[in-house]
Amino acid sequence: MLNRALGVWTLLGLVFLYLPIAVLVVYSFNSSRLNIIWEGFTFDWYARLWANGPLIKAAKNSLIIAGVSTALAVVLGTAGAWLLHRYRYRFSGGIRTLVAIPMVMPEILMGISLLILFATAGMRLGFTSVIIGHVTFCFPFVLVAVQARLQGLDPALEEAALDLGATPFKAFWFVIIPSLRPAIVAGALMAFTLSMDELIVTYFIRSAASTTLPIQVYGLARVGLNPMLNALSAVFILATVAFVLFSAYLKKLHPR
Repeated sequence: MLNRALGVWTLLGLVFLYLPIAVLVVYSFNSSRLNIIWEGFTFDWYARLWANGPLIKAAKNSLIIAGVSTALAVVLGTAGAWLLHRYRYRFSGGIRTLVAIPMVMPEILMGISLLILFATAGMRLGFTSVIIGHVTFCFPFVLVAVQARLQGLDPALEEAALDLGATPFKAFWFVIIPSLRPAIVAGALMAFTLSMDELIVTYFIRSAASTTLPIQVYGLARVGLNPMLNALSAVFILATVAFVLFSAYLKKLHPR
């Protein structure tokens, strides 16, 4: 009886989570502009989506910013996790705490703080400021993922490589990095997703030329319901499913 009740509760939770998403995807094919009453099937909103210049430009900006931010976050997060794992510092505990702060800090505080920093430094807002902001809150997620992987890593791997004549850098590059690949990929996917989805921090540190897709979508949503937003959301859902399948494929290739 208890198992059946738990199963029903789980099913209701899944319906609550995914039913609105399913409705959103279905209504992206609705011919009604009001997007409330179903009037007929159409691909018109997808065609208008691809023909919308500002949205496409914002999407390109988001992809560029997310790509660069993810690459920098992976480098900083992996290097930081390895240094904290491999070496012992006097204030290593404090460093770990400081690294974790961007993960829990309210985004509006981070956005205002970065805006004040850039204004004090005399730095113009644009792609560079947005990338710096995104890297700031993305790389801790990579670092945490890699740290978790390092906890289960056999230290004898590095020792064996060093005994066989490898330099510390070669041992790290050819032995440690391949062992950390699943965690690095997972952290990179998380960083890319966070960067693509970021709205509040970007709102404070962007320029008109570096407007991202979430900012553009927010501007459209403030005007009213737009069926193009349904189509855009459906595209993002498809991309998310593709990312999840890709991650599962990589996990299957490297189960350990």
